[in-house]
Amino acid sequence: MDAVTLLGLFAGICTTSAVVPQLIRAWKTKKVKDVSPIMFAILLLGVGLWVVYGVLKDDLAIIVTNGFSLVLNMSMLYLMLRYSGKK
Repeated sequence: MDAVTLLGLFAGICTTSAVVPQLIRAWKTKKVKDVSPIMFAILLLGVGLWVVYGVLKDDLAIIVTNGFSLVLNMSMLYLMLRYSGKK
């Protein structure tokens, strides 16, 4: 693996991990009223497009990190939908 791929993987890990604290907090508290569903929908669209881009470019770093990010953000959206009616 070359340095550019490692750099891409590291960058992807940094951006992907950003949602983890919010995901954990939502899971524990079951409160998501302060999280914007529109923002997460746009984020999911963007991350999904990054995955497609990575596949088209055959770029493992983009595919793996954004694929994992897509799963995490879909999990957050699920929690938002599940707990949106709770106070």
